[in-house]
Amino acid sequence: MSANDEAYPQTRAHKEKGDWNPLWEKFREFDPDFLEAYLALRAVPQTRGPLEQKYKELILIAVNASTTHLYGPGVRRHIRNALDAGATAEEILETIQLTSVIGIHACNLALPILSEELERTSAAKG
Repeated sequence: MSANDEAYPQTRAHKEKGDWNPLWEKFREFDPDFLEAYLALRAVPQTRGPLEQKYKELILIAVNASTTHLYGPGVRRHIRNALDAGATAEEILETIQLTSVIGIHACNLALPILSEELERTSAAKG
């Protein structure tokens, strides 16, 4: 299957503005209608709402930098966009620092389990 960009305006717009994720090519190949619907949904908060573009970009930096996403090209794109929208380096740094606390959940989950397993192992040995 191939997608005609004229039939898929969201796809075309994302490519033209440099907001295209190369990973979307497979979506486009298998189901261009699904990709178009996803891109339309994704565009809603970007085109509507009360937040200034700078804050939207800071949130998108956090999403892309989070430990559950770790998408470097998105981080780079949204840092550039945030700077263009008037964000300061300090605001971007604070966004990254705030995002880093997501990673603590691995410790919150794993350390109690480690403690329980060490106690179980110790009890079994002796």
